[in-house]
Amino acid sequence: MPIAIQKTLSLLLMILLGYLLRSKLNKDEHRKGMKVVILDLALPAMIFVALMGVELDSDLLLLPLAILCWNGFMLAASYFTLPFLGIDRHSAQHRTWMMLFPSLAPGLSCFPFLIEYLGDDALAWGALADVGNKVYVLLIAYLLAMAWYYKVQKMGEQSNGDKIKQLLLAMIKEPINMVIIAALILLSFGLNMTSLPSFLGESITMLKNIMTPLVLLFIGMSVILKWKQIQSIFSLLLFRAGLSLLISGILISLVDLPSTAAILVAIVFPLSSASFWPFAHMSAVHQLESQKESNTHTFDLGLGINILAVSLPFSTLLILGIFSAGETFANPSPVFILGSILFLLPLIPRFFSWIKDQEIDFSFLKSHDFKDSPSQERG
Repeated sequence: MPIAIQKTLSLLLMILLGYLLRSKLNKDEHRKGMKVVILDLALPAMIFVALMGVELDSDLLLLPLAILCWNGFMLAASYFTLPFLGIDRHSAQHRTWMMLFPSLAPGLSCFPFLIEYLGDDALAWGALADVGNKVYVLLIAYLLAMAWYYKVQKMGEQSNGDKIKQLLLAMIKEPINMVIIAALILLSFGLNMTSLPSFLGESITMLKNIMTPLVLLFIGMSVILKWKQIQSIFSLLLFRAGLSLLISGILISLVDLPSTAAILVAIVFPLSSASFWPFAHMSAVHQLESQKESNTHTFDLGLGINILAVSLPFSTLLILGIFSAGETFANPSPVFILGSILFLLPLIPRFFSWIKDQEIDFSFLKSHDFKDSPSQERG
């Protein structure tokens, strides 16, 4: 059996164990506690170790900018394409999707598999790329949420400079970003993991090693198996993944990436699940609306939490599938093929529904009295 398949089966087994633990860890506090350990301890440790093993290159600084451009493109795409997929434009559902559609949460759905399949360098590239994504989910998404709130509630624009400053501080204080800053400073002085005191290096390494098992257990605990509830969400996530793959296919066709690992990172990173941060901004807006006792809601929080719940296992299985194929997706052709399939699948039912809704009257064909053509009359 190929090594990639064996690794995938072992990871899926951990997800299954997490699913079996749902009955014993069935309270929100249990999942929140595990999430804190993952995002505030294990993941920062893993990223720190990965970054400390990377040689600094100015080209790597383009990664955050590239992902921020991806966020912007997906935001525009969601505005123009979602109405064709059954989401009413300017509705609470449309605004909710627009907040989450361009967001990424690679910490839970992508990073564990980068380290398992591609190694420390790939994880370091992903961590740097995520800095650009953090600008969207922490800052731009908040500005969008507040702009829509003012518009829906018919309020004049209000200054939120203090709130933006708080968000920028939160971005800097977030453990993952603190670790990235610390690692880059140490690297700039020519230091690496071996330069650290042994007790500190060993502690960080031990935290790093618990990352993948915890994430897989968490995914298993969070998975949803009620198809009827997730049908429409699943369809739009297919569309999102297909569009991301098509963008990645264009990128790897035009840009000469240095290695197969770099190509695979460019493919799987944009397939990460949707981020919780835009949902947090939507929840803050909902609280403001509750204080105003407004009956008009800017966002659909129920839809938002369901998108997050479905997005995590969906992205995980898709990324695992790509890695299980070995180096197949290192070539643009398979990426374009898979991307086209995922992109078109949600559109096909909509197309047939549109055809069915067209009222085309062919009755005139039955009542029309066709005359013989001139050639027949001459005959």
